[in-house]
Amino acid sequence: METTDMMLTSMLAMDKGENEGEAGRWEEEEGTQQENGRPMLTDGVAERGSKSPTPGSGQQVSNGFSASTPQGQGGAGGAAPEPGAGAAVPSARPPGGLRTLVVQQISSERPRETWSKKMDFLLSVIGYAVDLGNVWRFPYICYQNGGGAFLLPYLLMAVFGGVPLFYMELALGQFHRSGCISIWKHICPIFKGIGFAICIIALYIAFYYNTIMAWALYYLLSSFRPTLPWTTCTNSWNTVNCNRYMSTDHNVSWSNSSTSPAEEFYTRQVLQVHLSPGLHQLGSVSWQLALCLLFIFIIVYFSIWKGVKTSGKVVWVTATFPYLVLLVLLVRGATLPGAWRGVVFYLKPDWQKLLSTTVWIDAAAQIFFSLGPGFGVLLAFASYNPFHNNCYKDALITSSVNCLTSFLSGFVIFTVLGYMAEMRQQDVDTVAKDAGPSLLFIIYAEAIANMPAATFFSIIFFLMIIMLGLDSTFAGLEGVITAMLDEFPHVLAKRREWFVLGLVCVCFLGALSTLTYGGAFVVKLFEEYATGPAVITVVLLEVIAVSWFYGTNRFCNDIHLMLGFYPGFFWRICWVAICPCFLLFIIISFLAFPPEVRLFDYHFPPWTTVLGYCIGVSSFICVPVYMVYYLLRAKGTFKQRLLKSITPEPSGNQHGHLIVTNAV
Repeated sequence: METTDMMLTSMLAMDKGENEGEAGRWEEEEGTQQENGRPMLTDGVAERGSKSPTPGSGQQVSNGFSASTPQGQGGAGGAAPEPGAGAAVPSARPPGGLRTLVVQQISSERPRETWSKKMDFLLSVIGYAVDLGNVWRFPYICYQNGGGAFLLPYLLMAVFGGVPLFYMELALGQFHRSGCISIWKHICPIFKGIGFAICIIALYIAFYYNTIMAWALYYLLSSFRPTLPWTTCTNSWNTVNCNRYMSTDHNVSWSNSSTSPAEEFYTRQVLQVHLSPGLHQLGSVSWQLALCLLFIFIIVYFSIWKGVKTSGKVVWVTATFPYLVLLVLLVRGATLPGAWRGVVFYLKPDWQKLLSTTVWIDAAAQIFFSLGPGFGVLLAFASYNPFHNNCYKDALITSSVNCLTSFLSGFVIFTVLGYMAEMRQQDVDTVAKDAGPSLLFIIYAEAIANMPAATFFSIIFFLMIIMLGLDSTFAGLEGVITAMLDEFPHVLAKRREWFVLGLVCVCFLGALSTLTYGGAFVVKLFEEYATGPAVITVVLLEVIAVSWFYGTNRFCNDIHLMLGFYPGFFWRICWVAICPCFLLFIIISFLAFPPEVRLFDYHFPPWTTVLGYCIGVSSFICVPVYMVYYLLRAKGTFKQRLLKSITPEPSGNQHGHLIVTNAV
């Protein structure tokens, strides 16, 4: 309070005319100011519904802003405050009237970066949530689980599980303005290991996810040839079983041993999996794919190296272009013969499927991984928002856009599959037997190759695949970068470009195993085990820490300070009870019904299951390890250590403080 007393004395002296040369500025008594998205007060009135403090009482105005009203009895001496220590702004009143002196203690830390525009944030979140899974996973899961009937469990899981978690992470990130590691000292310090686990999971995703974009880039470059290479059987990689079977090819007979030129191009030229017997012998690295992946990471680096100021501009292209392509492909697909067969197959409801537990498991897993809470991305993106940004509206808008995009993608995929079925004179379920990347790189690529203007549609389709993946990569790595910069600001804050370069290099080196001849098997292993169970368990602990330890009431008060209203009863129930049950349901289902992992004709041996679980546990192990470390490092009795470990620390040191005082 010494500094405050000196400032009060200085300002009172100035009021009396003793220090007329001192710097000062008079503002209207009813005015408010805002700096770095945080409220500044005048006359103790907060910008968003905060109560005016009464004289002699202290009040927490908002996160990191304390308001108190000690009586303005100036101390001896009229020394001015030290530079950077604070700034005083009294409110203008007639001479002799009661004046309110507002003192802002400015933090010595660098001001936090913010989005240039609101749309930068929205497009970044939409680009992150709308990824490759919306294009290949949702349509396949939908028709496999009852078509139109699947939309019922999908929407229920979204309303009661996915969207509340999405909203919770946006609110947490925006209020505490921290990444996924340092935020835990303000919520429940003993759970800080969750942040480290999230960063490791994000690295695992970067190891395999970008490889899929490298495949798409290989297809994109191959699309500029005079004839698309996956349309003929006369190439060096083709076998004697290759058959180009369409209804127009009357001299071709299709047998069970036959393969399409698109399948052989994907498996024998792009992946070259025929050169690897399995995970026990991956083979050498494909130099073509290595160059493609290097180009992808160069784009990623120069898009995120400067922070959200640059990535927020890039997403105007990468997040909007896929929608343009989807609309073009939808219109083209709807005009193809047999398109209606695919749409009927996609949406025809099978209500009996709803009695199966598998349908509800798939619905819960799909909405969870589609919206993407728990990966640290939403926390990072929201932390760059202004303090009073309406994150509630943002959560509803972006989650709705994500779900509608998944639904739209189903029409884009199945109109083309109906066309394929018509041309081959087969049933749609026979054509749509492939799931995952094979649906895009074999079935859809072959369908495009048989359309008029095949080269044009091939180029825009694989460009769309690359851009869908780039958005998610930007977001995933930004989550790690924000977390590390917030946790180690004195070391990394001024070295962001070098840190991002090191991170991208680590991701590229980690992805080399996915570029080998057996790299597709590694991608499948990472996809099934490295992320799914681990990230769901992490989010379960996150929602328990926020709702049960930090407290729903405290969390709702935080939201009220930001938005001016409290979350409704529905949201509270979801955070406290429904979301934990939702996540526990997915975890138990995964453990009770472990997936049978296979790719092409290769069935993963039992030892790969053990390896997969070890990869998953390697990230989650950070949580209990940090708990033990925290308790051992803390001082005092075990009870005192335990109490300290679940007591949140104030986060005011990041933003400065406001002290409101009345002076005569």
